[in-house]
Amino acid sequence: MKLDCGLCVIRDWQPSDEEALIAVANNRNVWRNMHHRFPYPYAKSDAKYWFSLLAQMQEPTHWAIEVDGVAVGGVGIDLGEGIFAKSAQFGYWLGEPYWGRGIMTDAVRAAAEYALIHFGLVRLEAPVFAWNPASMRVLEKSGFVREGILRRSVLKDGELIDQVLYALVR
Repeated sequence: MKLDCGLCVIRDWQPSDEEALIAVANNRNVWRNMHHRFPYPYAKSDAKYWFSLLAQMQEPTHWAIEVDGVAVGGVGIDLGEGIFAKSAQFGYWLGEPYWGRGIMTDAVRAAAEYALIHFGLVRLEAPVFAWNPASMRVLEKSGFVREGILRRSVLKDGELIDQVLYALVR
């Protein structure tokens, strides 16, 4: 899969992305806004584990965000099952040197549209930590709607915090 988003390209991860991945993922400020599955510090062994998970997927659901030929972040979905088969969890991250350039908004718009159509989904959910208003703006600019607050639902970095739930529904 390859999508030209204007400021970036969304594409499948490649094992050759390993060094670039480590360079941008090994950042406390990135980790602080991520799911608990995203490690910090981010080491070579973490990248190898990530690529082994991708290799096991029948079809990729997590993609690299590329800027100037280099992987600088990621975007993806976790598909729902059973009664949640038409929904997916949507997430994304970007290396800190690339923040504030509009890259993430372009990537989210393109990846969300692709995921909805390609996987036959009607709903993408994107929970955001309450301390991350920049991510909320990205979602809002990309057509996601704020649905509610999941109060004190996450323990991250030693703090019990709220999540703000956004969704894109078709």
